[in-house]
Amino acid sequence: MDLSYFRGLFDFHYWARDRVLAAVAGLSAEQYAQPLGGSFGSVRDTLNHTYGAEVLWLRRWHGESPVGFPQALPPTADALAEAWRAQEQQMRAYLEALAEDDLHRVIGYRNLAGVPGESRLWEMLAHVVNHATYHRGQVTTLLRLLGAAPPVGTDLIAYYRSSGASPTS
Repeated sequence: MDLSYFRGLFDFHYWARDRVLAAVAGLSAEQYAQPLGGSFGSVRDTLNHTYGAEVLWLRRWHGESPVGFPQALPPTADALAEAWRAQEQQMRAYLEALAEDDLHRVIGYRNLAGVPGESRLWEMLAHVVNHATYHRGQVTTLLRLLGAAPPVGTDLIAYYRSSGASPTS
């Protein structure tokens, strides 16, 4: 396990995010916010949850313990895409500044309920990517419920095949 592996996972993460954002861009404002059930109810709320969680984890890695999601989550798909791309730049800067030894560093934090926790950084990095993958699947289902086209394949193997990337390069 090395930094290039995790940087590659985040390359995949943002590649897949962009495919979902492209699929969502065709929704009307009403469809984007329409309650459909599921974990967070709407496409908007599911994507905002995924984005907000990424923001929280990065803040934790910088030594903060936020007690809630960002106050003003983006209300539209365009606003979310813009905010998430800015977040991506912060995440990539963080990943680029890491040293190999940092992956095994244990980081303590408080979760949103105030309960203390700690994990190795590599575990948290993997979690952010896995968490987003889980919710991308939910968004795909919500898009189908709306009668909209789902995103073009977002599987990790599809990323490797389309980009020529490998998990260790």
